[in-house]
Amino acid sequence: MNHWLVKSEPHKYSWDKFNEDGSTFWDGVRNYQARNNLRAMEKGDLVLFYHSNEGKEVVGIAKVVKEFYQDPTTEDPNWVVVDLAPLEKLKRAVTLEEIKKDSRLENIGLVKQGRLSVMQLKAEEFDRIVELGNGD
Repeated sequence: MNHWLVKSEPHKYSWDKFNEDGSTFWDGVRNYQARNNLRAMEKGDLVLFYHSNEGKEVVGIAKVVKEFYQDPTTEDPNWVVVDLAPLEKLKRAVTLEEIKKDSRLENIGLVKQGRLSVMQLKAEEFDRIVELGNGD
């Protein structure tokens, strides 16, 4: 199983809206590295949901429920989506500031490649953020 982080501006698509919808296709990715990450996602992979720009915090856990296919919002075959479904909201949001201060997360893509909207995480990075958010 792989672990990922996806970013969304909460005023465009929030964790609450995601839960209301029950699932969504993750569209609008127009960066080749992020697109390649979408292509690498497999059904069952776990995904952290990050509110970017406003909040700058990880708020929940989702899972990949359908592997990549053509982005229905464009006819350009270069762009793909995956389907995601929410699993659980973290007990408390984990801020970017906290992540930057945690020595176990010093090499995380969220810090090293802050503008990338879809990134792979190491299992231990994923687990550490969940631990911080759930107080485990």
